[in-house]
Amino acid sequence: MKKLFTSESVTEGHPDKICDKISDAVLDAILAEDPAARVACETFATTGLVNVMGEITTTAYVDIPTIVRETVREIGYDRAKYGFDCDTCGVLSSIHEQSPDIAMGVDLSAEAKAGETDADTGAGDQGMMFGYACDETPELMPLPISLAHKMAMKLTEVRKNGTLTYLRPDGKTQVTVEYDGDKPVRVDTVVVSTQHDSEVTLEQIRADIKEHVILPIAGYMMDDETIIHVNPTGRFVIGGPAGDTGLTGRKIIVDTYGGYARHGGGAFSGKDPTKVDRSAAYMARYIAKNIVASGVASKCEVQLAYAIGVAQPVSLMIDTFGTGKVSESAIADYISENVDMRPASIISRFGLRRPIYKQLAAYGHMGREDLDIAWEKTDIAEDIKAALLK
Repeated sequence: MKKLFTSESVTEGHPDKICDKISDAVLDAILAEDPAARVACETFATTGLVNVMGEITTTAYVDIPTIVRETVREIGYDRAKYGFDCDTCGVLSSIHEQSPDIAMGVDLSAEAKAGETDADTGAGDQGMMFGYACDETPELMPLPISLAHKMAMKLTEVRKNGTLTYLRPDGKTQVTVEYDGDKPVRVDTVVVSTQHDSEVTLEQIRADIKEHVILPIAGYMMDDETIIHVNPTGRFVIGGPAGDTGLTGRKIIVDTYGGYARHGGGAFSGKDPTKVDRSAAYMARYIAKNIVASGVASKCEVQLAYAIGVAQPVSLMIDTFGTGKVSESAIADYISENVDMRPASIISRFGLRRPIYKQLAAYGHMGREDLDIAWEKTDIAEDIKAALLK
């Protein structure tokens, strides 16, 4: 049965991604000095202004205005004609400490208070998190979001390396993949919208983006019937925070699986790893990826749920969408018995108290095999295979 599925990505110059990157840059700077810090950093950006807000408890001192300006400069907004300028934009900071009521639950979990001294850190909030993996790509991600991310990264690459000097930082990509049943067979439609200077012609933009961005990434899945839209409105000069207010955490589907799998709703950027919105989502991806890598299933979605101040997850769900070679309950039992899903264990296993987050703020937190990311390792796949495929 033929079906179409679409996912989108955005470049690091998109206003929401600027904010994600600033929030994670602040987090990284704090963790570099104080690995035990509690950070919940939100950012919004609009014409000529960045406001950094949130709850931060730390022994570190970081220069937030300098972090903001350097992050915006790295992205590429370094001159007024781009509509946003790292040197002249205003920077406001509205920071206070973490609520003591939240800290009480995180500092000592409910189980630890009851005498179980190995319970360690309680979850920083209630909530549910999802992880997903499938065998559509080498990195075990859905093909639409994989292609959309790679296309967005290529769009940034050809801007920064000077291949297309007229490009500016803001951009979006979208890829529609045609499936025959559950198998991706071709790219049906590609949409790329990219900010540019005012002098370049639309014809040149469309020819260049097709040659330098679209075909190198998705050409192997395209055919003569693939539809391509480049800057379909015809003009995209005003972009970034001058074109649209940005906000941390507003691109959560871009950050995960492009809508192909469910999402718990919690954003990642700006949050230290005691926030299970972030750390448990990474664990859920790790579990799902290792299950698929083991050959036990070709698709897997994992849900974890937590209660604030409680270390052990309150639930674990495994869904293999009918592709499992053993029952989902058998997989769940194995994971429950062999994978420690308490927040402190997740933090330790993945080394999450390090300044690793700014690099993840754009182009996805999952499937990033271009980075040395612990939750993308498949180091328990053989154990899962040996235990469940006897």
